[in-house]
Amino acid sequence: MRTVSIFKNGNNRAIRLPRDLDFEGVSELEIVREGDSIILRPVRPTWGSFASLEKADPDFMAEREEIVSDEGRFEL
Repeated sequence: MRTVSIFKNGNNRAIRLPRDLDFEGVSELEIVREGDSIILRPVRPTWGSFASLEKADPDFMAEREEIVSDEGRFEL
């Protein structure tokens, strides 16, 4: 385990993450306090953001091969 210094940055307290603990490709972190620990996690897209994505074209996958056959299935 390593230690880092806490410093003042304006009205906030801050730390510098060592390079080997960097969150590559991440621009936003979620921060949570659990007891006396602070946990940093990359922000993951939510299902709410899924609704804001562009819709697929009407002909998207109109012609596709059948991967699963009904052979051997029975009615319930």
